[in-house]
Amino acid sequence: MAATPEKWDVEDQQFWESTGKPIAYRNLWISIPNLLCGFSVWLYWGMIIKTMQELHFANTALFNFTFRNDGLPYDEAGYKALLYTLPAVAGLAGATLRIPNSFMIAICGGRNVKFMTTVMLIIPAIASGIALKNPETPFSVYIVLAALSGVGGGAFASSMSNISFFFPKRMQGLSLGLNAGLGNAGVSVMQFLIPWAITFGMFGGLGGDPQAYPVGDATKQVWIQNAALVWVPIMIVLAILAWTMMNNLPQHKCGSAPVAIGKYLWLQAIGFLGAAVGVLMLIYVQLPIPELVRIFLVLIVAVFATLLGMRFMTPQAIQQPLNKQFSILRNKHNWVMTWLYVMTFGSFIGYANAFPKLLNDVFVTPDNGLVTAHYIWIGAFVGALIRPLGGWLSDKLGGARVTQWDTWIMVASTILAGYFVAQARQSSNPETYFIPFLLTFIVLFATTGIGNGSTFRMIPIIFSKEQAGPVLGWTSAIAAYGAYLIPKIFATQIKAGTPEYALYGFAGYYATCLAVNWWFYARKNAEIKC
Repeated sequence: MAATPEKWDVEDQQFWESTGKPIAYRNLWISIPNLLCGFSVWLYWGMIIKTMQELHFANTALFNFTFRNDGLPYDEAGYKALLYTLPAVAGLAGATLRIPNSFMIAICGGRNVKFMTTVMLIIPAIASGIALKNPETPFSVYIVLAALSGVGGGAFASSMSNISFFFPKRMQGLSLGLNAGLGNAGVSVMQFLIPWAITFGMFGGLGGDPQAYPVGDATKQVWIQNAALVWVPIMIVLAILAWTMMNNLPQHKCGSAPVAIGKYLWLQAIGFLGAAVGVLMLIYVQLPIPELVRIFLVLIVAVFATLLGMRFMTPQAIQQPLNKQFSILRNKHNWVMTWLYVMTFGSFIGYANAFPKLLNDVFVTPDNGLVTAHYIWIGAFVGALIRPLGGWLSDKLGGARVTQWDTWIMVASTILAGYFVAQARQSSNPETYFIPFLLTFIVLFATTGIGNGSTFRMIPIIFSKEQAGPVLGWTSAIAAYGAYLIPKIFATQIKAGTPEYALYGFAGYYATCLAVNWWFYARKNAEIKC
């Protein structure tokens, strides 16, 4: 186990060069693959439901869900909309868990949090693999498993907060960009790996039997359970590395390891309580209001339930440091940066969560034979790897300026993507518009990545060192609800037959971000130039 340094002051150049630098980079390089696997397990539901849908439409006996449909099979549009529930639930849980994760590092210690997060992700990965072995597993079981995988989404807030303590301010853009960008690459790695992993019996008899379905005159076999099981051995190794080679820091009064782990589990339990309230409301509470309004209301209820739990259900030992960090909620710039960060990271994670099935729903027909699995991973890959560039450009040019120009491109590319979706929907050959849409969406993914880096670079400039970590965590928590909102919004619009309306709505929101960023940070006489 790596020892906690007696002193930590990375703004002291001599200390940084002699002591801080090697420790900081060691923690960064172990943090990145742990975060990558967290993203993979959190968002693999987008790939799982894509495969479920393909299996079901080829053989209706497979994954024939009748959840909350009076025991009757769904029609095609209803089935497509139902499957979006799983990535939406995972997104809702992951985003809600980011709220307690935003405050965990100062209370539990970075090494302890990273180790426990990876250990907790192994549980839903194993359980999901077992459930997927049996195509008759009830849909309600997958809802629970999707919620449990939200631990991977929550990990981002604690991971970014942790890394922000290890590097001096002048290096925050690049270090946070590397952690987030390469961590976010877990989405692309997952989308690339799973189509290969499910094609053979990777784990032999332990992995279970394949699902067989007809393709023309042939029979195809798929081991869909490997989509979850493939991550288990990788995460076991990474958990060991986190425990033995990462560091807690002296300014984090986390106590002994058992005490710190106990506090971690308590905070996670509060996060799961808030997530459970949101999930139950999403699925079981029907209100006489428009569906889009209800989707946002679920989000608000989940956030408030979690905050109330943290305020009134935490022991006194946790309450004092929590109250100190809660002061960010009284700072207006925390809310301004939250609005902007939802635009960048919220869009990235939401599009990544919905993208695999969206491509199938819009462009694939029984006759055109389009194989979208060859292309799914590209957008998230570009968006994740380009993120450090956003941080680097912001170090050179200023975060607000980079954010402003980046947002203009986001508005234009989202409108264009909506246009191609509309054309494909009205065409008898929708695959004609697939490549133009794909290229446009790759540009959109790239802008979300650059914007991720630029907005995160703005935060350490706007806020003090004590507030920057919690603000980084809080903004990422609220932005992560994009992983819930975007699949749900696409589901409602696909069911209505107008998926392009979702993209036009997102473009309208991006336009408001242009105005907000310009007024507070980018104009000549802005309150804060950053």
